[in-house]
Amino acid sequence: MTAKIYKPAKSAMQSGLANTRKWRLEFTPAAPKMPDDLMGWVGGGDPQTQVRLSFDTREEAIAYAKRHGLAYTVIEPKQRKRRIRGYADNFAYRKVG
Repeated sequence: MTAKIYKPAKSAMQSGLANTRKWRLEFTPAAPKMPDDLMGWVGGGDPQTQVRLSFDTREEAIAYAKRHGLAYTVIEPKQRKRRIRGYADNFAYRKVG
């Protein structure tokens, strides 16, 4: 069983940084998900894919994976590009369009 350790990004509907500061450990699915013939819902027989563990630091998540003998991959977060602008920049003459 393999695990993925990453820091979640904020969603498109989110303006703040809530729920993006902790590291998350998720198990990768062992088998692909299949549609149910009767209901048409997509599901699988692996209950480990529903488990999500949160840790304060990357080192804690790695220590947990090592302690339980899990193979893991760490996905480093990408840094945000911040453009500091003032309100007056909305009305500047150099603005195109």
